[in-house]
Amino acid sequence: MEMTTIAYLGPPGTFSEEAAVAYGGPDATYLPLNSMPAVVTAVETGAATGGILPIENVLEGSVPTTLDLLIHETELHISGEIVIPITQYLVARPGISLPQISVLYGHPQSLGQCRRFIERCLPGVATVASLSNSAAPAEALADERPAAAISTLRAAHLTGAQILASAINDRADNVTRFIALGRTDHAPTGDDKTSLCFGFVEDRAGILVETLQELARNNINMTKLESRPSKATLGEYIFLVDINGHRTEPHVAALLERIRAKTGLFKVFGSYPCWRGQIKQRA
Repeated sequence: MEMTTIAYLGPPGTFSEEAAVAYGGPDATYLPLNSMPAVVTAVETGAATGGILPIENVLEGSVPTTLDLLIHETELHISGEIVIPITQYLVARPGISLPQISVLYGHPQSLGQCRRFIERCLPGVATVASLSNSAAPAEALADERPAAAISTLRAAHLTGAQILASAINDRADNVTRFIALGRTDHAPTGDDKTSLCFGFVEDRAGILVETLQELARNNINMTKLESRPSKATLGEYIFLVDINGHRTEPHVAALLERIRAKTGLFKVFGSYPCWRGQIKQRA
């Protein structure tokens, strides 16, 4: 049996590692990498059999890097999804207290998810963007200044940081959705989702509405709609859509062909089982 190796944004201690382990289980091996593009490259080259990337947070919305990778840089397919709870911790070197902190390290998404705590408890403190939630505490501990970091609980334990405050995220029900990437998508299960994107060659009134009306006419539920700049022309956008159903189901396949005929750029990212797990919030 082929060993499953799952790449994720590392180093160990990130929420991506937690999602990877929750998705892959105890029998997989795990490959921490220093960027999300590196996760994609690892899967494309066979260094990993699959990859886990964050795609959407309940507070900060979609993760632009993941969306742009899907649209512009890879032909990998989405083969699954998982949602995990996100609990953020403020950590620092042992002996540093909250009033002493002069600089705060954090992943940009984490800094955004903890705005209220930062504004109220760390006003005027300089913030520094880190590549991951486990790199942040390591950088804070290496800083000669009285520095702190937004961290996962596991990263705090791995780095030996002390916890100054717990659950500092703006909402207790903070969650992030992650996608699994592979060379193929998932076979139909009867409870599936399909993700795709499209853009238009022409710009005229009603063109997006006409395309989306195909969904309503075929009684297909759209669960997500958003846009990203095309990166080609100012004011030109690519639309990303999630729908219920598998791309191989006859009515979904027919719909996708009708949308393809109305658009210029058209790309199906993949079909995969809808996540129906239960989110267990941690203290």
